[in-house]
Amino acid sequence: MSRLALLTREHAPAASAPLLDQVQAAFGATPNMFRAVANSPAALASMWAAFGALGGGTLGARLGEQVAVAIADLNNCEYCLAAHTALGRKAGASGADRRAAQAGQSDDPKSAAALRFALAMVGQRGQVDAAEVDALRLAGFGDGEIMEIMAHIALNLFTNYVNVTFAVPLDFPHVALRAK
Repeated sequence: MSRLALLTREHAPAASAPLLDQVQAAFGATPNMFRAVANSPAALASMWAAFGALGGGTLGARLGEQVAVAIADLNNCEYCLAAHTALGRKAGASGADRRAAQAGQSDDPKSAAALRFALAMVGQRGQVDAAEVDALRLAGFGDGEIMEIMAHIALNLFTNYVNVTFAVPLDFPHVALRAK
């Protein structure tokens, strides 16, 4: 059971209602995570804007979902793992791609570098050295793309923490976390 109210459009603060309408239109449903975040119109607006901005970014949906899956698994966020596994499938990631992403791996060297960086950032709480950034450049990422990877990391940390902290109930098909 969620530790925060999962709000419907009718029970959400007035400023959250139009954002929940946008979420409903985009997903065809209103996922529980958005219903929890709707308790704060500012938090919902921030999260929804970040999803929109990154969805139109240069990295592409597939890599964004792979990063999300890797971070979710590291943070033991079953909600985000399930959601981003489903979204990754829609973005063209195969089952093998999605399973590899859980471990921070990819057959594509550029994607693998992004996943290694994301997991290093989260695992070391941002305390990475210049070699971590240089590895992204060597893999072919420019500074703008590197900053976009950072934005994906930040958004996924927020959503992982929301779902884990507030025990948001799963409403996507379950995906098992890796044994660690």
